[in-house]
Amino acid sequence: MANFKMSPGWEKELEKAVRPALKDIASDYQKMFDSLLRRYKGRPVYEIKPVLRREWSRVGGSISDPELTEYATHISEGTRIQMRVK
Repeated sequence: MANFKMSPGWEKELEKAVRPALKDIASDYQKMFDSLLRRYKGRPVYEIKPVLRREWSRVGGSISDPELTEYATHISEGTRIQMRVK
């Protein structure tokens, strides 16, 4: 079995390397949410859910039905969803 040792500060280096990609992904989701809010504010949740699922898949990912319902409800109510990278 091989031993390997992490050098001090590896967490910060990893974060520095990954942060730009995370910001790009968050930006893609933000654009999707903003577009859906403009187009579907005030519409019924059942109408928003299939569109949101399709758009979510297009951006790259999967979403559970409870999450889908929660986000669709926010969109229907006109609540802006904000993606943030800490």
